[in-house]
Amino acid sequence: MSKYIFVTGGVVSALGKGIAAAAIGALLEAKGLKVTIQKLDPYINVDPGTLSPIQHGEVFVTDDGCETDLDLGHYERFTHVTTSIDNNYTTGKIYYEVISKERRGDYLGDTVQVVPHITNEIKRAIKSATHDNDIQIVEIGGTVGDIESLPFLEAIRQFRYTVGRENVLYIHLTLVPYIRAAGEIKTKPTQHSVKELRAIGIQPDILLCRTEQLLSADVKRKIAIHCNIDSDAVISALDVSTVYEVPLSFREEGLDKLIEKKLSLNRPDPDLSVWEDVVRKIKAPKYQTNIAIVGKYIDLKDSYKSLSEALIHGGIANDARVNFHWVDSEEIESQGAEKFLSDVDGILVPGGFGIRGIEGKIEAIRYAREKKIPFFGICLGMQCAVIEYSRNVCGLSANSTEFEKNVKEPVIYLMERWHNHRTGKVEVRDEGAEMGGTMRLGAYPCVLTKDTNAAAAYKQTDISERHRHRYEFNNKYKELLCSKGLVVSGTSPDKELVEIVEIKDHPWFLGCQFHPEFKSKPIQPHPLFSAFIGAAVKEKRELFT
Repeated sequence: MSKYIFVTGGVVSALGKGIAAAAIGALLEAKGLKVTIQKLDPYINVDPGTLSPIQHGEVFVTDDGCETDLDLGHYERFTHVTTSIDNNYTTGKIYYEVISKERRGDYLGDTVQVVPHITNEIKRAIKSATHDNDIQIVEIGGTVGDIESLPFLEAIRQFRYTVGRENVLYIHLTLVPYIRAAGEIKTKPTQHSVKELRAIGIQPDILLCRTEQLLSADVKRKIAIHCNIDSDAVISALDVSTVYEVPLSFREEGLDKLIEKKLSLNRPDPDLSVWEDVVRKIKAPKYQTNIAIVGKYIDLKDSYKSLSEALIHGGIANDARVNFHWVDSEEIESQGAEKFLSDVDGILVPGGFGIRGIEGKIEAIRYAREKKIPFFGICLGMQCAVIEYSRNVCGLSANSTEFEKNVKEPVIYLMERWHNHRTGKVEVRDEGAEMGGTMRLGAYPCVLTKDTNAAAAYKQTDISERHRHRYEFNNKYKELLCSKGLVVSGTSPDKELVEIVEIKDHPWFLGCQFHPEFKSKPIQPHPLFSAFIGAAVKEKRELFT
C-alpha cells in the first residue's frame, strides 16, 4: 500500500515548503522508492493560469497541458516525477468539482457542507495522484493559521484514519529565527505554530526548522518538549548557498533514516553522489558568463523561476557560473540597449503576454543580432525575434496581431484553425473564447532540420516540448523570411506550425515557440540551455575566480 507524507508550513510564508518536499522526494528516490509529489493550494482560482506572474510567480505547465503552481517545477527538477493535472489542486478546483456534483444531483438531496463534502473531495483529489507509487508527498500551500487552509488541514487530519496511521507522516516546516542583537535562537514562533497545528488535530511527526545555523542538542530538546515530539525528530533545515544542496543537508541531519523508521520502510542508504557532483559544479566552476534576461516581470524573480534554474543547469553542463543581469525591457525602450547589454555574453528574451515592454524586447534582439551576441528567445521571445527580423532585415511593417490588431504585415498571428497533434482534433481559436481557451498548452511533437543549431543541441531530430501561448508564426511570410537568411529549424510533424527559428552567420541565435525550461533538471540540463550557455562561454572564456 502507498504511504503518504504531508508537508505543512508555519510562522511565515516563503519558507521553502516546495523545496523541502522536492528534496524529500529526491532522498526517497535515492533509496529506490517510487515517488510522486502533489501540491494543494488554498487560493480560489481554479488554476494559476490567469494570475499575474508578479503576484504569484511563474505558471508551470505539465505535459498534459495543465497550468499549475511553480512548486511543481521544483518537484520535477529534484525527482523523476512527471507531473500532471492530478498533481495540483486549488480551493477553486475542489469547490468547482463539489458544486458541479451538487448541480447534477450526485449528493441525493444532502445539505452540501465543508465537512464532509469538501474534505471528502480533497481526499479524493489526493488519491487521484497516488497510482502505483510507494510514497506520495503532499504539500499544503499557505501557512498554518490561515483560514483558507483549514479545509485542507482537516482533510489530511482525517486521511490518517482513512488509510491507517502507519501509512501517514506529518512533517511541519517552521522558522527558528536568530536574533542577532540578542545573540540568541528563538524557538517561540515554532512552539506557537505547532500549537496552532495541534489545535486543528494534527500532531506533527517531524519538524523541519528553517534556520541560519545548526540547532544545538539543547535547542532541539527544548523544541521537542514544547511540541510533544522526540528530539531526534527536530531537524535543522539549514540555509544553504544552492537549493540543490538541500537533499545533502537533510541526509546529514538523518531525515531519510527518520522517515524510514516512522513509515516502517526497509531501504538502503541513499546514493546522493549525483547531487554532490551538481553542488560541486555550482560552487566551484571553471568558468563564468554574464547573461542578460530581458523581461517585464523582473520585480519578482519567481516569475521566471524555471528559466533561471534552467540557466543554472546550462552552466552546470559547461562547468560555468551563470551571472544573471535582469533587464527591464521598458527601460531599454526609454534608454536604449547599449546601456544595459554592452557587457553581457548572452541575451535571453523569455515568454510573456501583452504589449508592455515589447519594443524594448525587439530592440534587445536587434542588438544581439547585430553585435553577434549569443541569443536565446523563448515563446514570446521567439515571436519578437521574427518581428525584429521582418522589420530590420526584410523591410516589412511587421508586428503581431496581439499588439497591433490591424497590422499591415502580421508575421505573428492568431491561427484560427490548427491540428492538435496531442488530441488528434482540429482546434478553433477566436478572440471571444474563454480565457485560456485559445492557448496551445502542454507537450507537442517537433521535427528538427538537420545541420542546425537545434539539431546539434538535441542530437536527434524528433523531440517533444511543452507550450503555453496563443499566437503563431504566420506561414504566409515563411518563404520571404527564409530567402533573407532566416532558418526554420523546427516544425510540427505536418509542417503547419513553426517551432524553432535561427539565423545564419551568427555565433548562436535561436528562438523557440515552446518553453524548454520546464523540462530542465540539474542532473539533466536541457540541450538548448546547455548549447546557449556553451556559446556564451565560448565567446569569452572568462575563468571563475
